[in-house]
Amino acid sequence: MESQTEENYLKIIYHLSRLSAGPVQTNAIADRTQTKPASVSDMVKKLAEKQLVNYVKYQGVTLTEKGQVTAVNIVRKHRLWEVFLVDTLNFKWDEVHEIAEELEHVNSNLLVERLDRFLGYPKHDPHGDPIPDKEGNIEEASVIKLNKLLPSEKGIIVGVSEHSSAFLKYLEKTKLTLGTSLQLIEITEFDGSVDLILDGKKINISREVAKHLLMKPAL
Repeated sequence: MESQTEENYLKIIYHLSRLSAGPVQTNAIADRTQTKPASVSDMVKKLAEKQLVNYVKYQGVTLTEKGQVTAVNIVRKHRLWEVFLVDTLNFKWDEVHEIAEELEHVNSNLLVERLDRFLGYPKHDPHGDPIPDKEGNIEEASVIKLNKLLPSEKGIIVGVSEHSSAFLKYLEKTKLTLGTSLQLIEITEFDGSVDLILDGKKINISREVAKHLLMKPAL
């Protein structure tokens, strides 16, 4: 059985591996974990000894099949717990991430399967992220970042790639929540800020906000 720290590393490697092709660099892991690269190297070697990752110095880290299964299971638990906290216990979407970080380490397959059934087998968590099924399959949606829409193109917010409480509170305040329809008007060349039409009104958001909003183009 892996420790919580080992599980966290596997989850981080999994998420980083989905952002770009090829092995994950230890410096990228260090940035995510806010630890020194030397400490990351020590942990990666430990995971390699357990056959959870493949690690080649100066080339990077990849998950083994065993590591992939473990990481996806952690992600599945995390996202199911977020659904439970929001739908059943009435937490807000900006309050659940840290709690789910703790609950994802509960090691009971029976509990997870009963939780999934109780929730009605949800496909997405409160932030729009897909929930892996018990076989580890993920239903991927075709989405693009808001700042990749074309001028006058319309879209619906279906997910976010930033889960910090501050960011989610900002989205709540500006009514940029899941299911919201909007139209991109213009992207400012100077700073990448974006002009939108939302509920019939023109608003402006920063490039940083726009790049974390995942859209499904409206037909």
